[in-house]
Amino acid sequence: MFSALTCMAIAIYFEARSEPIAGQFAIANVIMNRVFDDRYPNDICDVVKQGKLNSKPEDRVYINQCQFSFFCDGKSDQPEDIDAFENALYISSMSFDDAWYDLTDGSTHYHSININPDWAKTKTRVVRIENHVFYRWEENVPDKKVNYKIGEKAWKNSL
Repeated sequence: MFSALTCMAIAIYFEARSEPIAGQFAIANVIMNRVFDDRYPNDICDVVKQGKLNSKPEDRVYINQCQFSFFCDGKSDQPEDIDAFENALYISSMSFDDAWYDLTDGSTHYHSININPDWAKTKTRVVRIENHVFYRWEENVPDKKVNYKIGEKAWKNSL
């Protein structure tokens, strides 16, 4: 069982380790936006490991049918680039320690610029950060003047 910090760091590592720091923080933003959205689990590790939308953490995960593709691509989830993983841990810890600005403006979805998933037509495109495009459900429009702080809900449920 991984800690919330480790789950987030592994997701950042596999989804955006080659991205600049903004792209890596954006992955952390999406994870936290999902934690605070009732359509997703309220636990960081459960968000990262979730299968199809509306699946439960105890549901079987099928290959290539996860919310975060690295988790069920059939490959090892063991980071090999120690420096990149330490950077992901640092970004993850920064997301926990201080107020954080949501670069994705409430996004709960993203994809690589190399694909065009069907679900993108049903979401509002928010921003492109390097090699990822970010989207949100339209009702997820945050107050742009607020810096979000990871709350008790996410932290307690992820320990």
